[in-house]
Amino acid sequence: MSEDAAFLELLAKAADLCLKPQRHAVRYSGAEPSTIGDCSDCCLRIEARDGEGGRLPDQDLELEIYRSGAELNLMLTRLGDESAPLLWHGSHAVWMQAGSGERCERPIDGAPLEALCRRVRALLNPQDP
Repeated sequence: MSEDAAFLELLAKAADLCLKPQRHAVRYSGAEPSTIGDCSDCCLRIEARDGEGGRLPDQDLELEIYRSGAELNLMLTRLGDESAPLLWHGSHAVWMQAGSGERCERPIDGAPLEALCRRVRALLNPQDP
């Protein structure tokens, strides 16, 4: 298994753990980076399925991973709801209104998404505390 395929599998397992009871697959939705370590501009689609394997496209997420200087940043978007708040995760989590980009409170179901972002950051920066 290639390094990229192994990383995508780890991301899917992290989504499975944080976003139960759905099961997940992860694929690139934009251009593939040359290596996942160079993931300075990487866009992934996290596809949700029910326990029987049926697709749940309204539960799909888009995860953009990018670096600003040395800082790793994540942007998580719910593809099934254009008005749902966006989660930006840099040194901490910030929820933003989709239409305006203004900061907002964490939605009721936002904690599992924040947990997923923390796990993704740990996978990409294993040396961070």
